[in-house]
Amino acid sequence: MYRRSGELDPQGGNQLALRIAVFGGVALALFAVLFFRLWFLEIIKGDDYLAEARNNRTREFRVAAPRGEILDRNGEVLVSNRTSLALQVNPRKLPADPRERRAELAQLAELTHSTLPRVRRAIREESKLAPGAPVTLRRDVGDHLVYYLEENQDRFPGVTVQRVFVRSYPEGTLAAHLFGNVGEVDERELKEPRHEGLEPGDSVGKDGVEYQYDKVLRGRAGATRIQVDALGRPTPGGQIDVVEPAPGNDLRLTIDGKLQEAGEAALQGQGLAGAYVAMDVRSGAVLAMGSNPTFDPDELTPPISQRQVNELYRDPVRSPLTNRAIAGAYPTGSTFKAITSVAALASGNLTTTESINDDGLFQLGGIDFENAGGAVFGSISLETALTVSSDVFYYTLGDRMNGSPALQRWAHKLGIGRESGIDLPGEQPGLLPTPAWRNQLYREDLTERPWSAGDNVNLSVGQGDLQADPLQMAVAYATIANGGTVPRPHVALQIDDAAGRVQREFEPRPERSVRIDPEWRETILAGLHGAAQSQGGTSYGIFGGFPVPVAGKTGTAERPPYADQSWYVVLAPYPDPEIVVAVTFEEGGFGADTAAPAALKILSQYFGKEAKPVEATGGTVE
Repeated sequence: MYRRSGELDPQGGNQLALRIAVFGGVALALFAVLFFRLWFLEIIKGDDYLAEARNNRTREFRVAAPRGEILDRNGEVLVSNRTSLALQVNPRKLPADPRERRAELAQLAELTHSTLPRVRRAIREESKLAPGAPVTLRRDVGDHLVYYLEENQDRFPGVTVQRVFVRSYPEGTLAAHLFGNVGEVDERELKEPRHEGLEPGDSVGKDGVEYQYDKVLRGRAGATRIQVDALGRPTPGGQIDVVEPAPGNDLRLTIDGKLQEAGEAALQGQGLAGAYVAMDVRSGAVLAMGSNPTFDPDELTPPISQRQVNELYRDPVRSPLTNRAIAGAYPTGSTFKAITSVAALASGNLTTTESINDDGLFQLGGIDFENAGGAVFGSISLETALTVSSDVFYYTLGDRMNGSPALQRWAHKLGIGRESGIDLPGEQPGLLPTPAWRNQLYREDLTERPWSAGDNVNLSVGQGDLQADPLQMAVAYATIANGGTVPRPHVALQIDDAAGRVQREFEPRPERSVRIDPEWRETILAGLHGAAQSQGGTSYGIFGGFPVPVAGKTGTAERPPYADQSWYVVLAPYPDPEIVVAVTFEEGGFGADTAAPAALKILSQYFGKEAKPVEATGGTVE
């Protein structure tokens, strides 16, 4: 049975009206959301999106700033820059399709005379080092390759050739350990305050003065904005604006280039691992510093990965990247006797005129300590003991000072067992053995015995557990020579801007002062002068004919399981020295045979004078 329209159920009509109202409300809400979204995009964010749209038509290229030059004290350029065409790949812009990506990389490998695995490994390693930065596959690419890539740009997405600044070393390996090297900033370094404002791919100093004075040398990057088409290619005349990079400042060092050459030639002439330091006695200015074996800093110029560095310099024994002048760890032998002399005089265990009988033998706890070569010197005072290098004399002093901290305290005051504060990274404090140190090792079962008087006796002649480097010995001798001012070694002389104007001069204050009685100084220097230039002195055969009066000391130190360490430390001119030279050679044998001749070559260059040959007679050789 059907109902007429007027007979419809009122409840059904209400439900229909409700549905229509709900639908209308939802539609109105959706329309309102859409309206407000459009209003937000057009009115609120319109300017931002317009700027983004415009930016899609432009590209900004970061322009690296040339690093400042590094010069010697006389203005001679030691490190400069040259421009290089670098083939770079942006991994993010390579084809997404694996086959297309592989094909492009294979072509690049062929063009760069490499292999596909090497190219992939370079991209992988460099991307880890500096995520997001272009990867340099090859430097110094030829013009023919540049033209080819430009003509076939569509076939090589993500590949560009950029003109970059590369460090240049006109003197080859000279002073390599001083300069250090430059490399791309890595992800860890970008988080450091010293690298604030840098971006992946930027170059920073990694070691040496390149690291220490990176902010001075690095400059400020510039930028170039250009207009591009829909494919990202530059349009003709599309350059919009340019912010020129600001070159870094130049760094002038305290180093004398000619003296540096002479020192390194003296080191390398022996064919042994070793190091030397030549330093101004009063100011602490380092006039020359070298370490052997050395390395070619050009080999560490990007692109190079840490893996490649390890492959080049992985030899743990030769360790060519180690600056032995500030990080060597050697017993010093008899060069330490000058330090022992100060400690004994200052602690009241000796006077400048007191005599000690040297019968060639010192006995302690049933152990015999003898002079080198079995020599016997009889009753001698401090000056003669230094001249002939009497071990028995110093064994006696070491035994007298055992039980008190005198020897260790004065050695530490003079710079042993501590960093000197030089403006170079990588300096090591070495080791100054003390009773507390050895006794702690004994309690921890790390050594077979506690401290004994024999340890102090050994330390008095620079043996035993002592570990020092040439810079520490140079500082100690300089302090004695200048009357008690402990200089702070430094290699930076001044900063110049690109126009050559001086921006800053470096005159670091002394580290500290110690009391050295003028009589002590005079006696010690006289003994060292006799050792170098008096008949019977341990290095008379080397320095006896040198026309400049000097005060020097040999050292021959046992260093098991290696052959003896060779040392020589010399002050000149005597009696008012202006320069100290400390030289050491690993497995060099007697100090007079190896280290002293090297020191002579350095002083010969410094003073412009040559030594005449002499015939050494008497005395000991060590």
